[in-house]
Amino acid sequence: MKKGRVLGIVELILGILLILLGLFTFLHPSSVLGGIAAVYGAIALITGIADIVFYAKMERRTGFGPVVSLVTGILSVIAGILILFNLSAGAWLVATLFPIWFLAHCISRLAQLPFTRMTSGSAAFWFSLVLNILGLVLGILLLANPVLSILSSGWIIGAYLIALGMDSLFYALSLLSNRL
Repeated sequence: MKKGRVLGIVELILGILLILLGLFTFLHPSSVLGGIAAVYGAIALITGIADIVFYAKMERRTGFGPVVSLVTGILSVIAGILILFNLSAGAWLVATLFPIWFLAHCISRLAQLPFTRMTSGSAAFWFSLVLNILGLVLGILLLANPVLSILSSGWIIGAYLIALGMDSLFYALSLLSNRL
């Protein structure tokens, strides 16, 4: 019971941070390429840790876990550490690593869809499915055209981070309400 609550609290914090970061990015798009690489690194680090925790919890409870969550969690942690220790390369990181992070995170969330349906119901399942398919398309488009990524990254990333935050909040609230 307590383990599900911890995961719910981690997802709740992640959702709030993603929404706040998304709002800031959407309102100040020029800052994406400037000084907030450290915040993005921290979010990637937290997201990676949350994916690894999810994998570990599912592994303990069911005997198997979505390996994709473990792999993408490790990749997110690595990306977060790289961003945090190389702030001067922020523009390149946003243009290159963010689409890769979007792809990794969306693949992880798609792998978690059966658990989302079990714990959160059909509405959260469909919202997460559509959101993460759109995220895959966005990640591919941004990887294919780095100039587009640099020029539009503030607005696209801001809007998408808000949507990811909402997805995490829905998941967290369903976990927390099932445990109360």
